[in-house]
Amino acid sequence: MRVLFLSRRFFPAISGMSVYALNLLRELVAAGHDVTMVSQYRGDPAGTKVYGGGPPPEVPDVRVIGRRSLGEEAFAEPGGADFERDVDDMVETILAEHAKKPFDILHAQYGYPNGWAVLLAAQRIGVPTVVSIQGGDGHWVGSCCETHRQAMLRVLDGADRLLIGCDSFAQEVVERLGVSRDRFTIVPGAVDVHRFHPAPGRAPGDAEDPVRLFYHGRVDRRKGALDFLDALDLLRGQGVAFDAAISGIGPDLDACRARDAELGLGVRFLGYADYDAAPALYRDADVFVSPTYAEGFSNTVLEAMASGLPSVSCTAVGVVDCLRHGENGLLSTPGDVPALAVNLRAVIEDVPLRRRLAGTALEECRRTYSWGAVGRQIMDVYEELRGTRFAGTVDPVLPRSECRFRAAPHLL
Repeated sequence: MRVLFLSRRFFPAISGMSVYALNLLRELVAAGHDVTMVSQYRGDPAGTKVYGGGPPPEVPDVRVIGRRSLGEEAFAEPGGADFERDVDDMVETILAEHAKKPFDILHAQYGYPNGWAVLLAAQRIGVPTVVSIQGGDGHWVGSCCETHRQAMLRVLDGADRLLIGCDSFAQEVVERLGVSRDRFTIVPGAVDVHRFHPAPGRAPGDAEDPVRLFYHGRVDRRKGALDFLDALDLLRGQGVAFDAAISGIGPDLDACRARDAELGLGVRFLGYADYDAAPALYRDADVFVSPTYAEGFSNTVLEAMASGLPSVSCTAVGVVDCLRHGENGLLSTPGDVPALAVNLRAVIEDVPLRRRLAGTALEECRRTYSWGAVGRQIMDVYEELRGTRFAGTVDPVLPRSECRFRAAPHLL
């Protein structure tokens, strides 16, 4: 089967969605599919600072096409980011590749702008569409302005199949945008359990003294990065010893560095780490901390589970589907810094608790969230659609409205 996979901001900057895309591409190639990936990237200083910037790297046996998102880079110009220009570029790229050798499936990662671009292309070439609704794309795109609300509604109504990571996330999109729950197929996140595993000779939940707390992923206040620092300040005031590290880059890296300096916490900022470096980072930690406000499905939590670490996170959409408080992790309400500190202190000081949480999480991860099982579910959806034609009719004209994301496009 010939598959067009339309990603967004695929590596070099590490993100859960880049990791997800990479593993899915590997599964598709291993199953014998002919895969082309198109991904737009930021090449300007502001975008490079947040995402790492630059064209996507090669993926073995995948045709990778990088397209610079020049419209998004115009965020500082009058009118702000020109997402429409980038959508047009994605559509024309898909059409050009299809003309060389026709695709059987168009699969977009993210509803907007990628899903919208795929629907516009599909309407012209008749190829069936799969759209994965991911992370913030589903949490807030469409609540920002009428332009993006209409785009999301047309994608949700028009795609041949909609994939989403978990039930809590699907329910949020249903309540926010009014789409029928029946439109979604649940396909959970997954992790490479061969790449991510406990350090040799260490049992799940073992720890150094002081216990090493680890945050990894996009450094963003929406991921709870600043809350993590404030909780560490509370722990220090209680006389609790810890070692803490933050790995990654993102829109709030400078704010986190400033907060750490202000509080004098001595957190180690590890900077950008590519996917190949990530497993060793988990193995050099004792507890994973993800005080996130919302996820599509948390890939970093799965990586921590597979690495034999207990996770301290939040009762957030996309987390509660894989972590249960007191069973395989500790959870608090997003933004409740004192409660986060309580959970951190518990996992630091209560050794039996730490070992039980980590052991349960590791066993569950190996049983449920392997890429072999999840990749097969996605390929089964492709097979259902193979040989059909795009079923939707899409009005390509969206209303033009003011949108706060045109000035801060990293949120899209």
